[in-house]
Order: sequence, then C-alpha cells, then structure tokens
Amino acid sequence: MYGAPAGSGGLGLQAATALTALAGRGVTVHAFGPGRLSDWPLQVGEPPLVWHRSPKSLTYRALRYSWWRWYQGHYQLLRDRSLGRWAKRVIERLSPECCYVFTQVGLETLKWARKNEIPTVLDNPTGHIRHYGEVFARETREWSGSKHLGHPTNAMIERVEEEYYLADRIRVSSEWAKRSLISYGVQAKKIQVVPQPLNLSRFRPGPTRVCGTGPLQVCYVGSLNLAKGFQYLTRAIKRLAPDAVDLEIVGATGTRIARQVFQKERQGINVTAVPGDPLVAYQRAEIFVLPSLHDGFGFVVGEAMACGLPVIVTESCGASGWVRNGTTGWIVPPGRDDALAGALIEALHRRAQLNAMGQLARADVEKLGNLECLGQLREWVYSNQFGPEELNVETNGSVNVI
Repeated sequence: MYGAPAGSGGLGLQAATALTALAGRGVTVHAFGPGRLSDWPLQVGEPPLVWHRSPKSLTYRALRYSWWRWYQGHYQLLRDRSLGRWAKRVIERLSPECCYVFTQVGLETLKWARKNEIPTVLDNPTGHIRHYGEVFARETREWSGSKHLGHPTNAMIERVEEEYYLADRIRVSSEWAKRSLISYGVQAKKIQVVPQPLNLSRFRPGPTRVCGTGPLQVCYVGSLNLAKGFQYLTRAIKRLAPDAVDLEIVGATGTRIARQVFQKERQGINVTAVPGDPLVAYQRAEIFVLPSLHDGFGFVVGEAMACGLPVIVTESCGASGWVRNGTTGWIVPPGRDDALAGALIEALHRRAQLNAMGQLARADVEKLGNLECLGQLREWVYSNQFGPEELNVETNGSVNVI
C-alpha cells in the first residue's frame, strides 16, 4: 500500500521497487494506491500483481488555485487519510496473510492487522517524521519569518508515529534513517536497513567528459523545498568568485514560500531551473550537489554517481553512506553554506581529478545499488513474516500480500 504513483519521483520509485521485489517471489500481491506511470516497466512473475487504484482526490489545479494552496499540509493529511480508509475497507475483505504499507497511508490497515494478528512491514522513506517536521518549521521561520503550514502537520506527525508503534517491522533505506528513528524512540529491533536499487542501465555516463576551463558545471536535481537545503547551496555559490560556478537545477518549487525564497536567493548567480528529465543534466555536469537537511535516502545522489559524477552531500542525507569522502565526493554538515562553499572550492582545485572520481563513484554504485537489493528486501519481508512451515513459496503461490 503506497501513496505516490509507482515510478514517479523518489517516493514513487520506492513504491515501484518494493512492488517489484514483493511480486518477484511467486505470491499474489495486491497493490493499493494511486496507480503507476504508464511507461513504468514492472517486471514480475506469475501470479500477476493485482492493482487497486485509489479514488481520485483533489486535483493539482484545485490545490494550486483554491484556498487549499495555503494549507498544503492539511490537504496532504486529508488525502492520505482518505486513501488509508478506502484501502482498509477493501483489504479487510481480502484478508491477506501479510501487509506491507508505506508511512502516512498505512495507519488504518496497521490497526486492522494488529487486531487480527496479521504480520506487517512499514516502509519509512524518510528519517523520523518528527525531525522532518522540525526541519521544515525551523527553515520556514528562519527564511520567511512565517509559520510552517505545509507537510507535515502536527496531526500527520502523530499519525506516522502511531504507524511506527503498530508496525511489526520497519524498513528504511539507509543507516542515517535508522539512526534518526532510534534517536526519537523507535525500537531498534524493529528496524531493518535495506538499500534501494538503481536503474543502472538508464543512468550511466554520457560521452567522455573533458575537464572544463570556464565555470564549474554543478547540477542539483529534486524539488526545491526548504528541507532539501537549496538555499544553502545558493548562498555557498555566492561565497565563491563571480562566475566560478554555473548551477543547473532540474526540479520545481513545491510551495509558495519555497518559490519566494528561491527567487530571492538565485539573484547574483548563474543558474537555470527547469523541470524535466535529469539524465541530460547529469551527463553534462562536472559535479552533483544535494545539500539536504533531512533525506532518508536520496535517489538522485545514486543516479548522479551512476552517471559518473562525484557528489557533494550532507551528513543528513541517507545516500551519504554511499559516498567515500574525498574519493568519490564530499560529505559536509547540513545547513552550512560555508562548508558547501569549501567543498566547491576543493572541487575547483581538483577539477582535473573530477572525472576519475566520478568513475570510482560509478563503480561503487554498481556494487551498492544493483538488483540484489530487490532480493534482499524480498527475503527479509517473507522470512520475517512467516515461518518455513507457514510459507513455502516454492510449492504454494496462493499467499496474498498487501
């Protein structure tokens, strides 16, 4: 059970990979959520995955051009709660043997499963939801002087914390995310780190890069929200000599406050910002930067490394666990434009070495982000939910997994 279209964005990619892993063992998997991208190639065996598409919720147009745009956090809560209630009504009729749900949409199903002694796995794509909320509240206050009205609301934080409590097992994608959950009181024995796989055939280096002599070509991919830390990247670039860096952003701003901050902070630097496919941007850049303040993993970091780029990430990015500091990139403290500037300056000094660093990054993610991650998730879910006598998928493919 998931809340973002499978294959779309970071959350959608996590839903897609989880579905692919669970459906690859020969059991019947029922998928509850907002569908999938039409061109997303889900490869599963038999029996097939059964899709249950959620009812349509408030449209993007209504969200952007109505009073809802001021209360996007409340809108997200209502949408996720509505999806959760709908799914639970259908799920209890199916009576599955196991439930795999994502945070924010899984509470109603987790309550039903606990009551009926059905084993559950909760997929938590971020760190602890309370830390996520604290980051947004702090950054909104510091950069706009206003109160954070977006996601997550206090009600959403309470909802997800109840999901943490009810779940039998919690899957995270990085050691950073695990530490985040533990630091806010989630039981360590519940939590398992299972890495995310990458599309290594799609994300790969382009034509041979030649060491540039003009501005350093820097790439950032992802939504421009305050928790991603883009505001510290723009400030870091301003610390450098004029025209030292060209910044290419592939993404869009998600909130009115983020748009206002970005429009202000982009002044005085060479930056282009458009939504779209990031592959071309990865392949023409010299270095990738993701200055996140809270990120459970960060697919874009792995994608950039797969495209042969050294990366600059923060300690609050789960994918920092894939980076060898000073060898395949740099790891800096979060929320520190001076530290980001220092890493960019070092990259400029080592510009002739960036291509070789990127080649090492590609080699690393070929080991860390290959399809074996799907097998790890599959084995962990099924081995933790059923004993050998209760589930033998080699001879019985009739088990239902939600």
